[in-house]
Amino acid sequence: MSNLIVAEREIVVPGQELAEGMDFLPGDYVIRDKDKLIATKLGMVNVSGRLVRIVALNEPYLPKRGDLVIGKVVGVGIGGWRVDIGWPFEANLSVKDATSDFIEKGADLSKYFNYGDYIMAEIVNVASSKIIDLSMKGPGLRKLGPGRLLNIPSSKVPRVIGKQGSMIGLVKDYTECKISVGQNGTVWLRGEDPKKELLAVSAIRKIELESHISGLTDKIKEYLESKKDGL
Repeated sequence: MSNLIVAEREIVVPGQELAEGMDFLPGDYVIRDKDKLIATKLGMVNVSGRLVRIVALNEPYLPKRGDLVIGKVVGVGIGGWRVDIGWPFEANLSVKDATSDFIEKGADLSKYFNYGDYIMAEIVNVASSKIIDLSMKGPGLRKLGPGRLLNIPSSKVPRVIGKQGSMIGLVKDYTECKISVGQNGTVWLRGEDPKKELLAVSAIRKIELESHISGLTDKIKEYLESKKDGL
């Protein structure tokens, strides 16, 4: 008879038994030892049907095709830009993937994106650890204006966003801030009211710290509700 030994979102350590029996399957950072599933990484348990996986805590960001990321322009060349996305090697943004505008050869590309600009982009190709290509062609992909930048572990991003954007939507509704979350762990936000902007920052930090707690959406809603009268 199969048995799940740990609870959903429980924090586990390497070597800890997660389940016994053959009904459960090992996912990320989980191995099978005879009829037992064993954790290989410090992290949070996630159970999806029969699949048991570990969401690693403070895992470095690993670029994947299709990820939406927030990056900083660190280089401007003849054919495009170099962008820091929090990976040891800079990503490439070519002119053809940056805009549909016609740009003459040799034009000053800093008029579009300059050193220090932050952009929301999509990873469209990961050829190797050193070759990562970005695109700005898609809904919501743009140069980000003035605002606050926060860095959170990329492993916490799903909790900050929530199912179908429920968590970040909650923070937006209460604080009236514009918020963009990159899957590389960079968050950009801007509010017209400095107090509401600070509340948005505080809420995101609270989600980051308490990401392992079940019922977190209700907890964050209560937190925002308690702060509403002070705004």
